[in-house]
Amino acid sequence: MLKRPLVNNQIRAPQIRVIDEAGKQLGIINLEVALQMARERNLDLIQVTERVEPPVCRIMDYGKYQYSLQKKERKARLKKGGEIKGVRLGFNISLHDMEVRANLAEKFLKRGQKVKIEMILRGRERGLSGFAKEKINKFLEILQNLTPIKIEGELKRESRGFTMIIAKA
Repeated sequence: MLKRPLVNNQIRAPQIRVIDEAGKQLGIINLEVALQMARERNLDLIQVTERVEPPVCRIMDYGKYQYSLQKKERKARLKKGGEIKGVRLGFNISLHDMEVRANLAEKFLKRGQKVKIEMILRGRERGLSGFAKEKINKFLEILQNLTPIKIEGELKRESRGFTMIIAKA
């Protein structure tokens, strides 16, 4: 959650750098004068940053400002959550099922997401790791025909099987 900015009478600095609603810098002004300017325009004085001396304040509608911050936060949350998508292949997967999974992976790649390819091996399948690698290479070949890809995480042997991460080239 973002920190709430100081608004109107909450601002304590005697001198502030003011930016008007059009984005034009008005310079360093006394707080009282800036508050009066904001009241005349039926807008609010919002402290954008206090890290500099004097602090930067902007004349704008506080409701619209809050809405834009929430929108940015939602967008950032969405990007973080959907970075890597997974496609799971079975040991005995047929050619048609591989093509369906390749189409799904292509859709994820076109959206700009990375794809984690997994092949889970159970029981005796673990002894046939060479066959599993061939299946994954066949899947990559089908996917390469659909869209150019680059391998970000090499084929890695894990306790349950194999994984690899690919992205759009």
